[in-house]
Amino acid sequence: MLQPTLVSPGRQLRQMMATDTVMMPGVFNAISAVSAYKAGASALYLSGAGITNATLGVPDIALATLTEFAQQAAYVTQVAPVPVISDADTGFGESLNVARTVIEMERAGLAGIHLEDQVSPKRCGHLDGKTCIPAEDMARKLRSALDSRRDPDFIVVARTDARGVEGLDAAIERAKLYEATGADAIFPEGLASEAEFEAFRSALGVPLLANMTEFGKTPLIPVSRFRDLGYQMVIFPMTAFRVMLKAIDDTYTELLTTGSQAGLMTAMRTRQELYDRIDYAEYDAKDRKWSDAS
Repeated sequence: MLQPTLVSPGRQLRQMMATDTVMMPGVFNAISAVSAYKAGASALYLSGAGITNATLGVPDIALATLTEFAQQAAYVTQVAPVPVISDADTGFGESLNVARTVIEMERAGLAGIHLEDQVSPKRCGHLDGKTCIPAEDMARKLRSALDSRRDPDFIVVARTDARGVEGLDAAIERAKLYEATGADAIFPEGLASEAEFEAFRSALGVPLLANMTEFGKTPLIPVSRFRDLGYQMVIFPMTAFRVMLKAIDDTYTELLTTGSQAGLMTAMRTRQELYDRIDYAEYDAKDRKWSDAS
């Protein structure tokens, strides 16, 4: 149901992280956020790849803008009353751009964002050919982000892609600098084993975020194992998107091949199920209430 965004969602997420590992299904628009929330998700991750792929139909190579990211974030936070962490790519520029990114993304109702230390235009974190900016340049971006938030509980996560560029030890050293700069959490991207996740946990004192994307460099590890390893957040950025895309592809193939949707009926949500998902009756009830009051 459409509603004002949460008050201090970052504080709520921090409280959740203090008690357990927070599982965050990935969403990419408002209806996916509604589905995840109604399935029982207590927090969500807004995927930059999902936004870019779904909104523009292009690869995740920094073609979507801050305005487009912030607008999708606002759509999501108004229909899913749980804390949401969003991808913010490289901050959409340098330090002053990062400042505006934090202002806009916080205003959209998010609990926090993550910023990555890649050169722009960035690449997917699980592809080869990435390049990282100097660690001190990333620290400068982090200082800008931390200084620009209105709510001190708004979470600034520092993502490092250095594992695939400079090696594990260098990635950990970068993460230590980002921690010392004041990052609220560290997101080590593209790790290749449980042992590497454990190495980050041993080296750092701040909360850690693990990325459980599919078909990449990282093996599939369950949330229960990350709980044992001491990670505070686990995201599944594109899981639902990939399942959805296969279903869409299969649907169009069936429709164009047979000329009818008859063979697809059992794979669909019914009209009533769709209306239930988007709280149609509640909107009608509110409208009648306001009309009756006049």
